[in-house]
Amino acid sequence: MKLRSTSVYVGPNIFAKKPLIRFTLDLGKFADRCAADFGDRLIEPLIEALPGLAQEKTDAGEAFVDRMRSARDCDLGEVVARVALTLQKLAAAPTDIARSEPAGEDGVVEVLFGYVSRRIGLEAGDLARLIVLELVDPGPAGKFNLMDEIDDFFDFASRRSLGPSAMALVKAAEERDIPWIRLNEDSLIQLGQGKYQKRIEAALTSQTSNTAVDIAKDKEFCTQLLYDLGLPVPEQRYVRDEKAAVAAAERIGYPVVVKPVDGNHGRGVSINLKNEDDVWDAFDKAAKEGSGVVVEQMIPGADHRLLVVDGNLVAAAKRVPARVVGDGRSTIEELVEKENQDPRRGVGHENMLTRLELDKGALRMLDGQGLRPDSVLEEGREAYLRRTANLSTGGTAVDVTETIHPDNKLMAERAIKAVGLDIGGVDFLTTDITTSYRETGGAICEINAGPGIRMHISPSEGEPRDVGGAVMDMLFPPGEPSCIPIAALTGTNGKTTTSRMLGHILKMSGHVVGQTSTDAVSIDGNVTVKGDMTGPTAASMVLRDPDVDIAVMETARGGIVRAGLGYQYCDVGAVLNVSSDHLGMGGVDTLDDLARVKRLVVEVARDTAVLNADNIYTLKMAEHSPAKHICYVSRNPGNALVQEHIKLGHRAVVLERGANGEQIVLYDHESQIPLIWTHLIPATIEGKATHNVENAMFAAAMAYSLGLTLDQIRAGLRTFNNSFYQSPGRMNVFDEHGFRVILDYGHNEAAIASMADLVQRLEPRGKKIVCVTCPGDRRDEDVTANARAVAGKFDIYICHTDDDLRGREPREIPEMMRDALIAAGVAPDAIEVIPGELDAIDRALELARRNDLVLLFAAAVARAWKRIIYFSPADKSEERIDEAANPVSDIDVPDGYRIVRDERGVRLALRD
Repeated sequence: MKLRSTSVYVGPNIFAKKPLIRFTLDLGKFADRCAADFGDRLIEPLIEALPGLAQEKTDAGEAFVDRMRSARDCDLGEVVARVALTLQKLAAAPTDIARSEPAGEDGVVEVLFGYVSRRIGLEAGDLARLIVLELVDPGPAGKFNLMDEIDDFFDFASRRSLGPSAMALVKAAEERDIPWIRLNEDSLIQLGQGKYQKRIEAALTSQTSNTAVDIAKDKEFCTQLLYDLGLPVPEQRYVRDEKAAVAAAERIGYPVVVKPVDGNHGRGVSINLKNEDDVWDAFDKAAKEGSGVVVEQMIPGADHRLLVVDGNLVAAAKRVPARVVGDGRSTIEELVEKENQDPRRGVGHENMLTRLELDKGALRMLDGQGLRPDSVLEEGREAYLRRTANLSTGGTAVDVTETIHPDNKLMAERAIKAVGLDIGGVDFLTTDITTSYRETGGAICEINAGPGIRMHISPSEGEPRDVGGAVMDMLFPPGEPSCIPIAALTGTNGKTTTSRMLGHILKMSGHVVGQTSTDAVSIDGNVTVKGDMTGPTAASMVLRDPDVDIAVMETARGGIVRAGLGYQYCDVGAVLNVSSDHLGMGGVDTLDDLARVKRLVVEVARDTAVLNADNIYTLKMAEHSPAKHICYVSRNPGNALVQEHIKLGHRAVVLERGANGEQIVLYDHESQIPLIWTHLIPATIEGKATHNVENAMFAAAMAYSLGLTLDQIRAGLRTFNNSFYQSPGRMNVFDEHGFRVILDYGHNEAAIASMADLVQRLEPRGKKIVCVTCPGDRRDEDVTANARAVAGKFDIYICHTDDDLRGREPREIPEMMRDALIAAGVAPDAIEVIPGELDAIDRALELARRNDLVLLFAAAVARAWKRIIYFSPADKSEERIDEAANPVSDIDVPDGYRIVRDERGVRLALRD
């Protein structure tokens, strides 16, 4: 079984709406074999090594073990997926997807399984494949030890998985639809997005005061603070050495407690010390764990943890020190081993309970009870392994939330408020939690910042408490937002310009916009990272930025195929169009395949799906979107489906002809709302750039769906233009050489055809020159289609290639385009083949004369733009384009005159 490739999807993807790992697995000689063919050789060892596999069920509710034994379609890829899932569940990283699918090639399957932690998921997948391979095709004896490999995996996972406390918080967030991102390999988590985000690590939040944490750590000062407020605390003294500790103990009176002044998790704490020797030894232990030592009065009673969140007590638990209970037959060592088989017990804080250890501390504790590890305890007798009741040392917890006395509850709430913590734990000693501390003499022995919550979410006895929910409700009170609005868009062409238009409209309306595009990630108009940033990494940058209050996510095919979406859902999703591009790459071979990939954007749209009603592939996507509203965009006012949609009171943006030309009209709730004349949008070159008219329609539809006003939309469209600095590589016009140059990044048939049609509508008086190309990784039919898109529409054709040949020979692409042009009827002497992009641009500019129009398609747009603006034309007698050749207004020009624009402005001049 050879692993061909691995993909990690961080969000919704073409296989599922959840994070997923995909192994493309070549089953080789096992391609025609199912799990049942291997019988007990495979199934029984798996169940023995991974008992949790016996509880696994398929999506249909069938026991997976039964499926392995009987189903002829249960291939080894499915077994690998299910083993990977089981490994993660046993490692406290639970997820719920496991299946395999054909990969479109005989003997090759897609193994799909969910994950919580990327590294744990990948490690589980690798181990699952090795386990299955070893069982069906064993290697040399001793080379692969199944149980050792599994133990190594659990050790690996224990250092990287979210602990039970963090998982409880994450679960509470998901129940409240609050998105979360794990920020490191520990438990630092971002909750929410953009400007609404909060952070939490264990029970420390971004709202937790550093000052309050410092107060809680300083046991001496914290005790004094509580004492000053009349709260019950034991007598306490700070000591500097063993001698002073003994003296303090004698003044306070035995028994006493010795502990670090700033420790936590019970480390360095010694309790119930009854003589000078005990105090002397305890001082050294405490000094190693903190910056100082305190000696305090020993308060009789059981140890309780009272948890306060946002000023309210939400949980209370009685803590019992680590212990075993005799059965009359087993030794203490055997009882410890039996107790550690409890699946809730793990190393450190990885599970709900911590494993019991027979270490030096435990041996000393047993010795004090007259016991040894080989002692057999009579039935019912308890043997304690620790003095303190911390869960981190193996203790257990009993929930007492319902029975705590109101005085004790109020005392805990006052104590945490006094320290200033948003989340705090009160360690409270009392003989009876149901009776007021005033009667029992109970006292607060410690205040904990960042308290552990696992004793409350999964007590050994009693009712679990929704502590995670209380924390979420504190961070995000009901009714307050946790997410920023997300507008996502995709399509074959126009998505970059549309996303920039929409971003501009939003910024003009006062928003701080986070934007992803094929050029960069931008925050509030400032470029953060340059490059093709349309995948989940770029989306994460935007959603993690604390200034952003709205996101515009340009989402490309490549990012979806490689890693899925970088967001779980969007508010407004749009698909502009689907046409031929990138086919034959990444498993996307047909237009239906491409549509299925791009459809994902509207499949995760919650409020509005904006779709092109003039494109059959996008039109069919409405059925797959759960969005509350469907908004159609159409340049055809006679579109029957759109007309019926409008009559039913639904939303649409339509291009209609009026007295002053073409107008973008919005329909909603049976109202017709004229929005803007197309000639008033600078990016449309007086309405002639019809592809940008459509882009403006989509931008308007998305802005309206995001709640912007009509005036805000109009103002944004009227101030957005296609300058290189506002929209690089998207129909950038330069008129300073006496001839017009248009630079565009278009690289597929539809984009090139749109620009060629624009040139025809501009009706230049001079020659029409085009530099055309196609990326080298496109299919041959795509190369010839690009050439046919310009054939017959220009006077001079220059065929070139990009700098990145992508596996092609230097002249292969331009010569293929030349042949296609000739086949389409273009005269051979009108065509030049110039492989280099810069050389081709230079040649086009050199050929141009006054009133000509040059259309340049280029990949390196920044470099090409510099070449254009710094070009020195051969004819310098008039360096402004003759506007009579490219009219941009309705100025009445007298016979014999022409319009000239130069450094003095606009004027009439006699014709030559």
